[in-house]
Amino acid sequence: MMLSERIFKNNKNSKLIGQLIDPGKQPPKSLNKSIEYANKAKIDFFLVGGSITDKPIDETILRIKEISKIPVILFPGNLLQLSNKADAIFFLSLISGRNPELLIGNHVIAAPFLKKSNIEVIPVGYILIENGKSTSVEYMSFTKPIPGNKPEIAVATAIAGEMLGLKNIYLEAGSGASEPIDCEIIRQVKNSINIPLIVGGGIKTLQNLDAVCKAGADIVIIGSAFEENPGQIADFTKHVHSF
Repeated sequence: MMLSERIFKNNKNSKLIGQLIDPGKQPPKSLNKSIEYANKAKIDFFLVGGSITDKPIDETILRIKEISKIPVILFPGNLLQLSNKADAIFFLSLISGRNPELLIGNHVIAAPFLKKSNIEVIPVGYILIENGKSTSVEYMSFTKPIPGNKPEIAVATAIAGEMLGLKNIYLEAGSGASEPIDCEIIRQVKNSINIPLIVGGGIKTLQNLDAVCKAGADIVIIGSAFEENPGQIADFTKHVHSF
């Protein structure tokens, strides 16, 4: 069975949680601790990638695989973060922006490598939502996020992504976001599509997590909160799996 069928097929009876690991922000000791907590909590998957990193991504992936059987999915911030060591890749199309390189250009360059590799390709429509401050994703992608008070634009963009054949929609508040995406946007997008909805960015407390899940997120991604406090992984995972 394909990885996406095992953990990304929209299951109405459960929600999923993934841990985002940025190789540039996780020194070996910190990474080991995070993996150990994730193993005990039985988190659903790891995402590996970041906007900027000077550390080889293969090194991080192989370290995870040495001490964990949890699936590893690439979340590439650029073409230098491609790897055949992961189990799968989020093949991200930044459909909220108008940068052609992130809509199709980089995908053309990456396609031959991915075709020859054994990793599973998971097509994802990536939608950046404004959260009150500039984020790394916005700066590095040369795109503007969808205004946080315009849910109708997010909804139309998500519908278009599904119509284009993308298999998941990812609403992103951006790396280091101070607050999660407004629940009304999550709710309206979820009610408008028939594919899994992933939500990430700014989810730092159980209250944030609960609100995002109740608004309709099928899959939540946690990064900064776990970097700052790996001990939260167990509580967050238990809460998501309780739905």
